[in-house]
Amino acid sequence: MTEFRMPSLGSDMEAGTLVEWLVAPGDTVSRGDIVAVVETQKGAIEIETFEAGVVDRLVVEPGTEVPVGTVIAHIRGAGEPAAPEAPAPEAPEAKPKPKPKAPKPAAAKPAGPAPTRVRVSPVARRRAGQLGIDPETLAGTGPGGAVSLEDVERAAAAAPATAASATRAATPPDASAAMRRAIAAAMARSKREIPHYYLSTTIDLTQALDWLEAENRRLPVAGRLLYGALLVKATALALGEVPELNGFWRDDGFVPGPGIHVGAAIALRRGGLVAPAIHDTDGKDLGAVMQALRDLVQRARGGRLRASELSDPTVTVTSLGENGVEAVFPVIYPPQVAIVGFGSVVERPWSVDGRIESRRVITASLAADHRVSDGHRGALFLRALDRRLQDPETLA
Repeated sequence: MTEFRMPSLGSDMEAGTLVEWLVAPGDTVSRGDIVAVVETQKGAIEIETFEAGVVDRLVVEPGTEVPVGTVIAHIRGAGEPAAPEAPAPEAPEAKPKPKPKAPKPAAAKPAGPAPTRVRVSPVARRRAGQLGIDPETLAGTGPGGAVSLEDVERAAAAAPATAASATRAATPPDASAAMRRAIAAAMARSKREIPHYYLSTTIDLTQALDWLEAENRRLPVAGRLLYGALLVKATALALGEVPELNGFWRDDGFVPGPGIHVGAAIALRRGGLVAPAIHDTDGKDLGAVMQALRDLVQRARGGRLRASELSDPTVTVTSLGENGVEAVFPVIYPPQVAIVGFGSVVERPWSVDGRIESRRVITASLAADHRVSDGHRGALFLRALDRRLQDPETLA
C-alpha cells in the first residue's frame, strides 16, 4: 500500500488546499495520471501520481488545507488486497424505548432534474469575481471541461468595457499578495542560507541570431523559433559539462539532478512568477524546446500546470530582456544550487579579427552556491555556454 502525500511544489510552499479529486476509490491509475487539483499561492495545480495501482482510499475531503507531506490518499498495487475497513465502535446496550407515533407524510414535491455544477478552477473563480463575470456561464476548456483562468480572461476581452469597470472597482487580489509573500520568504531564506557567488559575461549572439533568422525562413509560422529557445538549450548542454551546477542541496549535501530539467521563469498576468520544468532539456531538439516553452507559458497563465513541472526543475533560467534590462543577477531558488540570467540583446562595438564591428550581444549571468561549486567551475560553465551559442547548428 502506497501513501499518496501532499507534494511540495517549491521551498515557498508549506501547505495546499485540496480543491478536487479526479479519481474515486476503486479507480485504476497509472504513473503520471492526474488525480487531484490543489490550490497553492501559484494557483491551481494538477497533481499526478507516481505510482501505478488502484485507489484504495481518499483520506482528505475537498476544501481542506493540508500541510506538505500529509497523507491524502492510499494507492494499492495490482493484486494487493484492499485495506480492511476500520470496525465501527460498539454502541452501549440501551433499554428499548416506546416507538413514537409516525408523523403524517408531507405532500411530495415533484422531483426535478439534479442541477449540474460547472467545474471552475479556484484562480479562475477569483478572477471572475474581480471582473464581474459569472464563471458558471462560461464554456470551460480546462481539464475535464473545467473553466480556467484563460477562459475568464477570454470572456473579459470579449466585453472590455464591463471588465474594465469591474477591475477598477475590484480591490487588489489577495492571491497576488500571497504569492509575493511566498516568493519573498523563499528569497529571504535563499540569501540567508546560501553563500551566493556571481559571475557574468557578454556573449556575441550575432552568429546565432543570423542562423535563427535563416532557419525561421524555412519553417512554417507556427513552428518558428524564438531566441529564448537557443538560450535554454545552450544552458542545458553547458550544464552537462559542469554537472555540479545541476541539482539540489539537501540534508547538508549536494544531490545531482536525475536529469537536466531547466525551469523557465514565467511572469504571471496576475503578478508573481513560476518556473516550471522542461524535462530532459538537453535531449530535446530546438523545435521541441520551443514547443515546450510555448505550452508552459500558456498553461502557467491559464492556471493549468502540473505538480511535477514545479517540483522537478534542477536549475532555473530567467530573462528580463523583453523589458529592456541589459543584465540580471538573480537569487537562487532553493533547493537548487544555481540560476542563470539573461538580459536583452543589444548592439555594441565588438572586435572581430582585429576589426571593430557592430554586433548583437547579450549579458549572461550565473548565481551559484559556493557550498557546491566555485568561481572556477562557474567560469567554465559560462565559457561552455558561450561556445555553444557560437555554434548554433549543434543546438538544433
